Amino acid sequence: MKAQENSGIGFFERYLTLWVIICMAAGVLIARFLPSVPAFLGRFEYAGVSVPIAVLVWVMIYPMMLKVDFRSVRDVRRNPRGLFVTWAVNWLIKPFTMFGVACLFFLVAFRPLLPDPFARDYLAGAVLLGAAPCTAMVFAWSHLTGGDPAYTVVQVATNDLIILAAFAPIVAFLLGVSGVAVPWDTLLLSVGLFVVIPLAGGALTRAAVIGRRGPGYFQGVFIP
Repeated sequence: MKAQENSGIGFFERYLTLWVIICMAAGVLIARFLPSVPAFLGRFEYAGVSVPIAVLVWVMIYPMMLKVDFRSVRDVRRNPRGLFVTWAVNWLIKPFTMFGVACLFFLVAFRPLLPDPFARDYLAGAVLLGAAPCTAMVFAWSHLTGGDPAYTVVQVATNDLIILAAFAPIVAFLLGVSGVAVPWDTLLLSVGLFVVIPLAGGALTRAAVIGRRGPGYFQGVFIP
């Protein structure tokens, strides 16, 4: 029983929903009562991408990128059915389902409450979210359910490779269908900032640490 408890989630992860709600409330309060703060941060933007947000996203996902071992792609033929299901859901179902649900609510159900510019913006945000497969939480869910860590790495690695080629075209197609102007510079920059750079940085860091200190040290320090 004690070993089972130790393998569970920690205090921070256990109350993650609470921290998210607190952060959302803090953001709303800061925007309402300290508008100079978001105005100042908004100055650091390039091609529609916020530099402060990019830095925070890197801090959040970089530790997870360290867990991705692209050598595991060689094991893609081991039990491929799970991989086929993951790829189909992530790239053939989820983006279009999210698009349909977003259209239903933002353009139909909430139409009287949302003027057209805001509705289109919310729709674009839903499309961006729906087309991006989850990476970081996959490791957490696999751990919580007692999943196969090696197989999880294969799933994450293959999806991270697919996103390099599939994300921008799918988003551009769905935004075009919904009548939203396609900001290609923002799309391509986002793929570079939030996928290519973290993936490359994680792979280089992983290779450098393992090369100098060995896989045992890397597992003990970076993948608790």
